[in-house]
Amino acid sequence: MLTVRVGKAKMRRVNIRGWAVQCMFVFVPLVLFVMLILQYYGNPFEDWRQVLPADMLSQSSMVPPKQSAGPCVHRTCPEDNFSFSIQSGAANVVGPKICVQKKLVLGTMLNNAGYGINIVIINGKTGEVIKTDHFDMYSGDVKPLIELLKSIETGSVVLMASYDDPSSKLDEEARKLIAELGSSSVKSLGFRDNWIFVGGKGAGVKSNFEKYMKNDNSKNKYENWPEIIQLEGCIPKYLD
Repeated sequence: MLTVRVGKAKMRRVNIRGWAVQCMFVFVPLVLFVMLILQYYGNPFEDWRQVLPADMLSQSSMVPPKQSAGPCVHRTCPEDNFSFSIQSGAANVVGPKICVQKKLVLGTMLNNAGYGINIVIINGKTGEVIKTDHFDMYSGDVKPLIELLKSIETGSVVLMASYDDPSSKLDEEARKLIAELGSSSVKSLGFRDNWIFVGGKGAGVKSNFEKYMKNDNSKNKYENWPEIIQLEGCIPKYLD
């Protein structure tokens, strides 16, 4: 009887040991797997708390942006008008651009813009671009600008945009000639001011197409330069 009992006890010990070994084969890999997941991804609940508010706040960023219409504003004007859009330069980094009839006629993309005063002259009857140019008013000479202003024919439309500094070399004669085209702000134009203007030779009235922003370190967007200014509209054709 004693032998039989010992045999049964051995059988129980063997069964318990086998069960424990099986459990180890099941649970140990599972624990290791969970630990690896947590190490790789971090705490998923903590990430959820951090990501959810940001996702909710940035839902609008998921909307695809509208496709760009190109460098020019697509403004529709009456048949007896020319459409235009002008943008001044940004500090001394981004050049100005001038568009006529929805077409870029002056800008860094065309390699015909530069520091100082940028000018486009168009035929006031046909809208044809007669000339584009730029004049450095910081380290350049004002005489070429004066010569150009004097050569403008009656009936021409003149579009101007500043870039960096438009005024250091701008003397009284040049300011007077620009004022005769219809500018009200050119007499006050100072160092690194931003300025855009559309006038005409022979119009005899002050232009409604002009914007001027003073260089003011307490208000400037680009530290030593004011922010970009823009203007768009319709220019009536010149009539004799």
